[in-house]
Amino acid sequence: MSATSRRSALTSRLRRLTRLSGLPVRRRLAYAVAALTAVVLAGVGVTLYGVESGRIDEDADESLSHQLDHLETVRDENDLDTGRPYASSDRLVAAFLEQSLAGHNEDLYAVFSNGERAVQGDSNPDLERSGRFWPLVDAMRDDGGVRDLEVGDETYRVAVKPVSIDDTTAALVAVHNLSADREGLRALVLNYAALAVLAVLVVAALSSRIAGSLLRPVRNLRDTALQISAGDVGRRMRVTGNDDLADLQRTFNAMLDRLDAALTAQRRLLDDAGHELRTPLTVLRGHLEVLDPTDPQDVDDTRRLLLDEVDRMTRLVEDLLLLAKARRTDFVQPHPADVAAITHGVVARARGLGDRQWVVDAVAETTALLDEQRIVQALLQLTDNAVRHTGPGDEIGVGSAVVDGRLELWVRDTGPGVEPQLRDRLFERFSRGADDDDRFGLGLGLSIVEAIATAHDGAVALDDTETGATVRLRLPLKETS
Repeated sequence: MSATSRRSALTSRLRRLTRLSGLPVRRRLAYAVAALTAVVLAGVGVTLYGVESGRIDEDADESLSHQLDHLETVRDENDLDTGRPYASSDRLVAAFLEQSLAGHNEDLYAVFSNGERAVQGDSNPDLERSGRFWPLVDAMRDDGGVRDLEVGDETYRVAVKPVSIDDTTAALVAVHNLSADREGLRALVLNYAALAVLAVLVVAALSSRIAGSLLRPVRNLRDTALQISAGDVGRRMRVTGNDDLADLQRTFNAMLDRLDAALTAQRRLLDDAGHELRTPLTVLRGHLEVLDPTDPQDVDDTRRLLLDEVDRMTRLVEDLLLLAKARRTDFVQPHPADVAAITHGVVARARGLGDRQWVVDAVAETTALLDEQRIVQALLQLTDNAVRHTGPGDEIGVGSAVVDGRLELWVRDTGPGVEPQLRDRLFERFSRGADDDDRFGLGLGLSIVEAIATAHDGAVALDDTETGATVRLRLPLKETS
């Protein structure tokens, strides 16, 4: 085959595969199973034919060998007519034909020393008139042997055994019709082929039905994904069974839950951020509209006010970016940190936040896997919150301890505490008390604290106290050696 022909054949096969790949998965699976079944059944059929054909050849050889061996048995016996050993080879082969019976699909011939021939029972005219049988016998008459002979559509196995007595040589010819023996095998193979085709069709139909049932969750997954693309994020798959596809459904539903939660949080963030940014932008616009450019004092006052609003918006954007970054896996980078040093360091830094009585409540003498900078950031945010809700001379305490196998770090104050109606939503974004105004922050500080605790696989909680407020970071204790 030339290179052009090979390329053409390869191109043709690729086109067929491309057309097949465009079929539905259900049909492709049915075709694949049917093709595999057909290949297996064809292999079984070919193997069966080969084994049975070999057995037929062995039976034919055994039958012919039995006839030739029987000739030697007859020769060792006496002539039944005279009671003495056989006088000539002609008499021996003639007596053999009289005493023996040809097997199934066999013919027995005798070729006498004078060239005459005899057959046991009815002759086979197709074989004898073929013009090839007797020349083959004559060629084998002296040395004997076994050969196959093709006559038309028939195959014969011819065995010749020469016999010599008193200078006379005759021959026994045993012929076995292999094609006749194989007629039953051919009928069996044809029946097998018909049943195999029927089996392939049944397997294709059943495999298509089973594949459709197995792929139903995948179709549901596709339909659900399409509905989600259309905006129905609340759609979920109905999970059935406990197999791999059921696990896929559960995983997909869990992914949708996370996606729904993320979209909800994103919408809330955008709504809240838009609401919070609307006020300073309104302030900026209002003051610019009434600004008197000819009044230096008015220009100076408006400038200071606008810069203050810009700073507030900058702080808001930075806090929002920090909260967005909290969802990343590298938001915290834990390493061995001295908890006692963190506790004392926070108090030392916090003293500059306000004139308060700063107290170290307790110190955990341990080393834990923490992102020291993030923990310090969270604690300073809590101390800043405490300063904004207390006055000069009030007490603010910072402490750390190992409690029930976990690390706790807290900030407490002796201020007015948290309003009952605010306790449940204290750590939500833009959540502020009724008496808070913009001077006390944008309501993102405690959300940042909670994000840092969550990134450490921990949580943040507000203690139930009668006076003041105590906020705790509860983190899993990951000690280092």
